[in-house]
Amino acid sequence: MNEALLRSLTPSVLAILVRRGADFAAAEDAVQDALVEAVRVWPTDPPRDPKGWLVTVAWRRFLDATRADAARRRREDLVDEEPAPGPAPAVDDTLQLYFLCAHPSLTPSSAVALTLRAVGGLTTRQIAQAYLVPEATMAQRISRAKRTVSGVRFDQPGDVATVLRVLYLVFNEGYSGDVDLAAEAIRLTRQLAARIDHPEVAGLLALMLLHHARRAARTAPDGSLVPLAEQDRGRWDTALIAEGVGILQAALARDRLGEFQAQAAIAALHADAPTAEETDWVQIVEWYDELAGLTDSPVVRLNRAVAVGEADGPRAGLAALAALDDSLPRHAAVAAYLHERDGDLVTAARLYAEAAQKAPNLAERDHLTRQAARLNARGRR
Repeated sequence: MNEALLRSLTPSVLAILVRRGADFAAAEDAVQDALVEAVRVWPTDPPRDPKGWLVTVAWRRFLDATRADAARRRREDLVDEEPAPGPAPAVDDTLQLYFLCAHPSLTPSSAVALTLRAVGGLTTRQIAQAYLVPEATMAQRISRAKRTVSGVRFDQPGDVATVLRVLYLVFNEGYSGDVDLAAEAIRLTRQLAARIDHPEVAGLLALMLLHHARRAARTAPDGSLVPLAEQDRGRWDTALIAEGVGILQAALARDRLGEFQAQAAIAALHADAPTAEETDWVQIVEWYDELAGLTDSPVVRLNRAVAVGEADGPRAGLAALAALDDSLPRHAAVAAYLHERDGDLVTAARLYAEAAQKAPNLAERDHLTRQAARLNARGRR
């Protein structure tokens, strides 16, 4: 079973059902039923037109649910519109569906969570990690969002800022998490940039390209993570870097700075350094200051502490870190790195082990565990 194919077709099928009159919650349920049926049927009887098959099955499931509902009489006219089996229109509805999910009746945070779940294919756990909230809290947020848009006609698409936030989180999950969605996020952001002349859209596209350019160097042949300072820069995609820097420069020239442009500027400084030792950490700290002013994000301040530690020494970084809540994700990992830089290997090893227990994915946990083991081994010599 090609799970990637099913995941890529889901947004278009969902959008088609919504356009044909299904409310969002019912459409999503019907599509999920169709996906389950595909998993059961396709291995022995693969369809010639997978998208058309999913649309037909999902629409039938929606109609079945509608007939059983108390509102059956109001929706009987939909029965006559059941599409005949056959090829579905070859239209990419994914970006449109992102805008539809960012409905004005939802708060931005609820719209992002709903889109990540329904369109991006992320689990509730993954979305909760991205938002730094408990999984149960996120499950309630998504349920409320579904109830809010249930029965709402999607004729007032949401704003660009919410769509950008969704694309950013989808890219981050694809880049560093369990689901590979990075390329899809870049594709959709390219489409958005072609449609909308906005510096933050350009800033997000530049950020994605600059990060994606380093992807081949981020893991070793055995799958283990390779920290930025240790990456083989010869494996970075120079064409993507050049494209990202060009897009960023054009956006910054418009003097309408936003958070994605600031993040892209930091990524560009890393990409511009021939070696890790030649990184312009002073300028990176300045960009983190700009970013912190734009977002007031504790995660930004956590990353800034690392940059301060590189620019002004590990003790300065630890002083910046001391002002932050130690329950922040990756706080222990940052503290471990700075303590190691300061020569306190015992504390660093303990913190690496603590960080490994809190790691959001297996690759990061293994990396932190190896860091702790490395320092413990040095301490026994």
